[in-house]
Amino acid sequence: MALLRKLLCASRCARPGRLRFVAMAVALAAVVTIAVGQGALIRPALAQSIGSGDPIMEIRIEGSQRIEPDTVRSYMAINPGDPFDARAIDRALKNLFATGLFADVNFRREGNSLVVQVAENPIINRIAFEGNDKLEDDELQAEIQLRPRVVYTQGRVQADVKRLLDLYRRNGRFAAAIEPKIIKLDQNRVDLVFEITEGEDTGIERIDFVGNKIFDDSDLRDVIITRESAFYRILTSNDSYDPDRLTVDKETLRKFYLAEGYADFRVVSAVAELSPDQEAFFITFTVEEGERYKFGKIDVKTTLKDLDPAAVWGDVLTFEGDWYNADLVDKSVQAIADRVGSLGYAFVDVRPRIDRDAENRILSLTYDIQEGPKVYVERIDITGNVRTQDKVIRREFRLAEGDAFSTAKMRRTEQRLRNLTFFESVDIQTTPGSAPDKTIIKVKVAEKSTGELNFGAGFSTADGPLGSIGVRERNLLGKGQDLRLNFTLSGKRSQVDLSFTDPYFLDKELSAGFDLFHRRFSDVRGDSYDLQQTGAGVRLGYELSEYTRQTLNYRLSVDKVHDLDDDISEAIRDEKGYTIRSSVGSTIMYDRRDNPADPRDGYYASLSNTFTGVGGDVFNLQTSVRGGYFYPLNDDVSIGLAGGVGYIQGIGDRVRVTDAFSLGGANLRGFESSGVGPRDADTNDSLGGQLLFDGTLQATFPIGLPEEFNIRGRAFTDFGTLTETDLENNDVNIDDDASLRVSVGGGLTWVSPFGPIAVDLAYPIMKEDYDNTEWFRFSVGTSF
Repeated sequence: MALLRKLLCASRCARPGRLRFVAMAVALAAVVTIAVGQGALIRPALAQSIGSGDPIMEIRIEGSQRIEPDTVRSYMAINPGDPFDARAIDRALKNLFATGLFADVNFRREGNSLVVQVAENPIINRIAFEGNDKLEDDELQAEIQLRPRVVYTQGRVQADVKRLLDLYRRNGRFAAAIEPKIIKLDQNRVDLVFEITEGEDTGIERIDFVGNKIFDDSDLRDVIITRESAFYRILTSNDSYDPDRLTVDKETLRKFYLAEGYADFRVVSAVAELSPDQEAFFITFTVEEGERYKFGKIDVKTTLKDLDPAAVWGDVLTFEGDWYNADLVDKSVQAIADRVGSLGYAFVDVRPRIDRDAENRILSLTYDIQEGPKVYVERIDITGNVRTQDKVIRREFRLAEGDAFSTAKMRRTEQRLRNLTFFESVDIQTTPGSAPDKTIIKVKVAEKSTGELNFGAGFSTADGPLGSIGVRERNLLGKGQDLRLNFTLSGKRSQVDLSFTDPYFLDKELSAGFDLFHRRFSDVRGDSYDLQQTGAGVRLGYELSEYTRQTLNYRLSVDKVHDLDDDISEAIRDEKGYTIRSSVGSTIMYDRRDNPADPRDGYYASLSNTFTGVGGDVFNLQTSVRGGYFYPLNDDVSIGLAGGVGYIQGIGDRVRVTDAFSLGGANLRGFESSGVGPRDADTNDSLGGQLLFDGTLQATFPIGLPEEFNIRGRAFTDFGTLTETDLENNDVNIDDDASLRVSVGGGLTWVSPFGPIAVDLAYPIMKEDYDNTEWFRFSVGTSF
């Protein structure tokens, strides 16, 4: 230090100018050299002291607040009695930082004591989001990993910022910016605030295709999920850029071309370019279509004992000479596997083997049926069900832990879970188990709101102006129970209905429920009288097989016919007053439809019988048989044929007008409600009929509008007849003819945000002179 002072003095005493500058530079260099030199001397001394082998007598922790000193010592892996060792202390330093609990750690030696000075990371007290409008707090909270009462670290915060930015980008907001800020509190706690600038929605300006010759750009734009931005796409996010959606689009294009016979098709690239102003994307798909192939020879081979290939030929959907279609190949593989499984073969592997003749563009196909690996279900894991109880999901499984694994049963399970309508999505995957012959089924569901509070208003040609209020919970307390209460008021109808259904009563495969109702109808059947019904019913249902179900029911009601016009039919006037109806019924349903609410594929058949006369004033027996078949012509167009026949027979008395069948309106478009069937020739009042036949042949299809509009068209022909009545013996002049009535027409359905709107135009082409017809039918808000 004396030498340093002399150098500094010499620099000050030097003559001005360049000489003094040089002197100061020399002095500064000397200072640096001395400092470095001293450090070089000190470090070896400390290292020598640590590595001397002296034992550590004490480990003293300083600076800890929340974390106990013993906890800090446990992370170090150094104990009193261990020797001072630089490498051991270096490992302890790394161990402490690796916990994420500390912002800073320092070691020093005091005699035979090792002193550890720590600075703890703060604890998060609360997490808040500011500036978010398009995404709710709950959605943002679900995306991040930090939580209150978790240790705050800068690395974790930055990782969550990235997750939030990715979330905004998936929602089409690439201009979003997020700045994390902390508010320091006492006791080393902090509030973490994510300040968000969402920015404008980054839409898709244009989608182009390069290399396509067979299909033009507009055709391919209809195939993919991503859409170009447009003003009418306010209810969808498909017109915002999403990298994951783009990946799905590439696979969708591939499947589309393979279904059209282009076996060599591939997507070369899919590029999304952001405009300079960062307001829109330009997406370009580059494709190679290749040549179109036809099916060559189709064959079925098997190595399974006692299995005749002829037994599965009926499930093969591919034929020699047709254009190659990968979808039909996949469906054939699945159908063959299901068929072989139904024949008693538990483990089946069906592999389509293709022999390619590129020169002649022929693909010969052999379905090779082999014994698959024996795999059993080890475990079923369910995630994502926050509200729905596990047992509600597990009871829909067609597989149980320990069962032989079956792809068909797993597909059926997925369909049953989707039909619950409790979930936005259902994803079932399999992963290897603890042994080669075991598999784990993982079910991931995303729940959706199952509570409904509906207010509706509208107009119906059948009921006039109408208003309705409905309260419903389809997953009551997460148990899968259905509770609903509806109020409806219209020009011709008012009703209150309370209904409860437990699909697994007493945790058995029994559905049970009850109904309470009070209904008032004006101008019943278009006639001049009112009908009031008050009553209750109970139901019990159970499965006879996987697709067959029987439902038993009992109903008791008090009915009142009143407010009759003076010129009403005498047959109706005879029914004025109160009656008590007590009935028991049974319905057996076989249902293979893909979706009972909106069927596009499959079929069903049902048989119903109702006996009225278990006490009460009315005695009759009613039988109905119904069925339908639905077939998809492609992904957008399907046709369906449905119909039924029913007969009601009085027991010891005639069939009352209020119990007879009616035809027209919803079940025979082109005719008014109760516009077909026996009528009083003098008053034109509808009397109903004992024998009913009705049916419809209908095709549903898109009408060229964007899918976001949720508008579909239909073309139909309705047909049916209603005849027979035992009122002829009551001195009533009756018009009755069993001739077939037929109408043709078309219509539109819009699933709007405030309820379905349906418009139908129909024209009767076969009718009787006394039938009441209508050509237009419109309804809105009739979702209950």
